[in-house]
Amino acid sequence: MRIACVQLAIEGGDVAGNLERALAAVDDAADRGADLIALPELFDVGYFAFDAYPRAAVSLESERLERFRARAAEHGVAVLAGTIVEDLGASAEAGLAVPDSTGLANTAVLFDSTGERRLVYRKHHLFGYESAEAERLVPGERLTTAELSGVRIGVTTCYDLRFPELYRRLLEEGVDLVIVPSAWPYPRVEHWRTLARSRAIENLAYVAAVNGSGSFDGGDTLLGRTTVYDPWGTPVSTTDDAPDVVYADVDPGRVASIREDFPALRDRRSDR
Repeated sequence: MRIACVQLAIEGGDVAGNLERALAAVDDAADRGADLIALPELFDVGYFAFDAYPRAAVSLESERLERFRARAAEHGVAVLAGTIVEDLGASAEAGLAVPDSTGLANTAVLFDSTGERRLVYRKHHLFGYESAEAERLVPGERLTTAELSGVRIGVTTCYDLRFPELYRRLLEEGVDLVIVPSAWPYPRVEHWRTLARSRAIENLAYVAAVNGSGSFDGGDTLLGRTTVYDPWGTPVSTTDDAPDVVYADVDPGRVASIREDFPALRDRRSDR
């Protein structure tokens, strides 16, 4: 599987502009042979545009997500619609199963190459440090995976990287690849590198850490550095902080081989 991680240029609150850039990036990555295209956290509204969350919120049956579903089917590629602000009440009204029928969530949606919605992940750990996310959104509770082209995929979001137990749960589900749409800002560059790499090493899995690019009112700037790590924790493809697309090949056979040869997962003790 060839994954394309879109380090999108994001303008806070400019939903229309961000969407057009995201859709254009999906078209281009599909033309370049990607099998799975992943967008960053809150790629449409911008993570730090907190006041714009309510007006940007949509249901999972919205016209906005329909555009990405249609692109997936048109190109025959899988698309992870990074994350969006989901209106849980609107999703419930559309007949979808949601954990709570009120509030807003930070939600990732994965469409397969036929346009079928295969995975929904609502961010479990909401950031409260110099951020309004924890005040404005509700956390997710469910952890799901999907298999595409023989690759078992899980999704977590940004701050989730600091909670390794979440990745152990995905490991128990047999994931080969964890995609992490993010909005990670300066100055925490080494945290970004170390945490994503550690999650790959600990679980002997690919980790695709997909960040955005751009600055927001208030001075927050996304640090970019979108990177795909292999099951040894080696960065196989990366970039700087400018808008870009990072491509990498994911081989589930390599995951299985490394896990078979290296004993770390077998040596885990459940009683400690």
